[in-house]
Amino acid sequence: MDDVAPEQARSALDVVERARQEVAEEIGLPRGYWWAMAAGWVVLGTLGDVLPSWAAGMATVAFSVGHTTVASRLLDGRRRTDRLQVSSAVAGHRIPLVVVGMLAGLVGLTVAAAVALDADGAGHAGIWATVLVAAVVGFGGPEILRVLRRWVRA
Repeated sequence: MDDVAPEQARSALDVVERARQEVAEEIGLPRGYWWAMAAGWVVLGTLGDVLPSWAAGMATVAFSVGHTTVASRLLDGRRRTDRLQVSSAVAGHRIPLVVVGMLAGLVGLTVAAAVALDADGAGHAGIWATVLVAAVVGFGGPEILRVLRRWVRA
């Protein structure tokens, strides 16, 4: 170890850091999760607009139970792809909280968009609001999660 030049040590540390960042990028949820969530979002918005409130509420509960069942396996972020499964110590324990917080924010965004669209006189404001948020979820879910993870250091 005494014969290691500072440049060699720096180069080795840079390689390790790049590898660590590649592993960190693998932590997350699969793309299919986000598109399934987006589809469910649109279905719930449509049902909320066309069904009586009690039936839409039941559909929301059913969707929540289904999502909880599927997401409980995925929310630790350790199995985003088949290429890598990291230990829970590496993935951290904050990812489920980040995802739940993100979903709560998206619900708030949906409600705000629906209220704004309804105030503007749009027909079927609930459906349009869910389509808008579903597009955000489907196209940007992984990127939003990545940014939120960075913000909370998860």
